[in-house]
Amino acid sequence: MSVSYTERGQGSPLADFLSEKAQVLSIAFFFVVCVAFFSVATEVFLTPGNLLNILRQAAPILVVAVAMTFVIITAGIDLSVGSQVALINASAALTLSFGVPWPLVVLAMLLLGAAIGLGQGWFVAYQGIPAFIVTLAGLSILRGAALYMTKGYSIPISDVPGFFVLGRGTLLGIPVPAIIALLIAALGALVIGSQIYGRRVVAVGSNPEAARRVGMPAKWTIASVYMLTGIASAVAGLLIAARLGSGSSNAAVGFELQVIAAVVLGGTSLFGGRGSILGTILGTLTIAVIGNGLILMHISPFFTQIVTGAIILIAIWLNTRIFTASFSFRRKPS
Repeated sequence: MSVSYTERGQGSPLADFLSEKAQVLSIAFFFVVCVAFFSVATEVFLTPGNLLNILRQAAPILVVAVAMTFVIITAGIDLSVGSQVALINASAALTLSFGVPWPLVVLAMLLLGAAIGLGQGWFVAYQGIPAFIVTLAGLSILRGAALYMTKGYSIPISDVPGFFVLGRGTLLGIPVPAIIALLIAALGALVIGSQIYGRRVVAVGSNPEAARRVGMPAKWTIASVYMLTGIASAVAGLLIAARLGSGSSNAAVGFELQVIAAVVLGGTSLFGGRGSILGTILGTLTIAVIGNGLILMHISPFFTQIVTGAIILIAIWLNTRIFTASFSFRRKPS
């Protein structure tokens, strides 16, 4: 599930493995520590109902985090995913209120998400505008569009039981949103680990000019990863609308911070060329566990934002230190 374009030395297999998997192993350890802490701190944490609730709430974050992994592997960033989720969330509720069949609404929202993502990707890849600037503008434009559509009000969704299954249903006792998210994560791991497209994403993130010179469609590859975040944001927006039974322009505020935190915490390099879907899954679950555990401990939910910000800073610091140390180790002659 993890790929890396780096020079390898002739170290021992164990040393190479530990160097390659350092970030994933560290987040796995941190995840276990968080689970153990909250299990001791609260009696409710390990109950089946609460664990299923964590999976249900983490699903939208994981869906977008998988796509964000591809973006960050190309050394890009997408700050607009929260606003995209809000726009899709509100658009789906409005469209359903007009009596449009829910399967058509789902298809239309996925196409809308793909179009938004590809539009942003075009500016990044073909116009050379930094992804930070493009998606920061998108964050404002798309949230503003959602506010304009809804006038700031929540749009209720009623009498659409088939749609509600996407957010509230269960299959074999597992929440449907969690199943959807895990299937998307499995697909992402397959693509990035063994498919041509995944290898192109990694190559472009490692050295876009070298990728272009060997005939890879570097610009299209970069544009396409933003299309992936658009589609993923559409899925997340639909899952949230189906779970809450309403659409709102205020949905997913701060969502992009949680997604980025999950990805960098999972070991995807901000320098590009290296990423792990398994790490992203563990990072997402860690963020979800921390948020849920703090609430169960009756700590203000606003404190979660402080914790999330601190996690991003620490993860970026560790990411830089571990990446630098790992690269130096692999270049060191035996």
